[in-house]
Amino acid sequence: MAILDLIENPEIMPQGYKALSQTQMVERVWQIKESFGDKLFLPAHHYQKDEVIQFADAIGDSLQLAQIAAKNTQADYIVFCGVHFMAETADMLTKANQSVILPDMRAGCTMADMANLTQLENAWQSLESQLGQTILPLTYVNSTAEIKAFVGRHGGATVTSSNAKRILSWALEQQQRVLFLPDQHLGRNSAFDLGVALDEMAIFSPEHNQLLGSPDVSKLKIILWQGHCSVHEKFTVQNIQQIRQSSPKTKIIVHPECSHEVVTAADFAGSTKYIIDVLNEAEPNSQWAVGTEMNLVNRLISQHPDKQICSLNPNMCPCLTMNRIDLPHLLFALESLVNKAPIGVIKVDEPTTTDAIKALERMLTI
Repeated sequence: MAILDLIENPEIMPQGYKALSQTQMVERVWQIKESFGDKLFLPAHHYQKDEVIQFADAIGDSLQLAQIAAKNTQADYIVFCGVHFMAETADMLTKANQSVILPDMRAGCTMADMANLTQLENAWQSLESQLGQTILPLTYVNSTAEIKAFVGRHGGATVTSSNAKRILSWALEQQQRVLFLPDQHLGRNSAFDLGVALDEMAIFSPEHNQLLGSPDVSKLKIILWQGHCSVHEKFTVQNIQQIRQSSPKTKIIVHPECSHEVVTAADFAGSTKYIIDVLNEAEPNSQWAVGTEMNLVNRLISQHPDKQICSLNPNMCPCLTMNRIDLPHLLFALESLVNKAPIGVIKVDEPTTTDAIKALERMLTI
């Protein structure tokens, strides 16, 4: 009898799963995958644990995985090993007859949770009353479906860490000012690279519903939502200084979700794909300190034994919310499919989907 049969509340994983050995769980996951064949598709984000990555049919960034899932029209079930906003995007892009499953509904994103629709509507009203209709909204794909939908309704677009500068450049051609959310660091770093001065940017606090400080609004071009990635914000200039002193030959590469000071002090900065590509192409015996999520850094270390790779912050922990998707929860979700009682089904309503898709499609068109 499957452990799933013991569940009273199908959304809560029973403790019995954690009593299983690693070998038992791995064998069972492979069995279920084989039994479903092409009716099951399992995408996994780069930041997932190796115990989950081993089963992935595709590994990548959030939007990339959602797009791959959308092309897989044979799958009845898409078990998305990532976080909630990623599964939402996959649901919006896939067919109505396909079900997107998140193995643990607690797997959220602290950055995405820093902007909700009520806050954004209040902010928009406040900013327009102060600045008039001079603002175009952009949102990082690391945001909820309802935030994407708001941006879509107001003529804006989504951005990724790879294309943020290109989309921001487009937005500044459309309007005098841009509201960039929810990650202030990606917005600041992208705008600065385009030649926007720091005093032409200001932070908007959703908590206080106002611009922080006393910015000269006549010069204001970029309004940065007060949000951040709880992982990337932990990399510091002090980390870089320590590497420079202890290992001068080490090159430092970071994600643009890091603070402006860290990105400026690093040798290279770019998206997850950029970081992976740079290390793939790096010379043997080269030395690298990487400022991104720890699971990915550890995977890069194991994939490149000919290079000396370390985390920029040796005390860094993996992304805690991403790591809620572990082997027991994955098995639990898959057994729920076997028992025809799926748990963790992600469903975005049609009006939200329609507007959010507008923001995504604008980005892809640009």
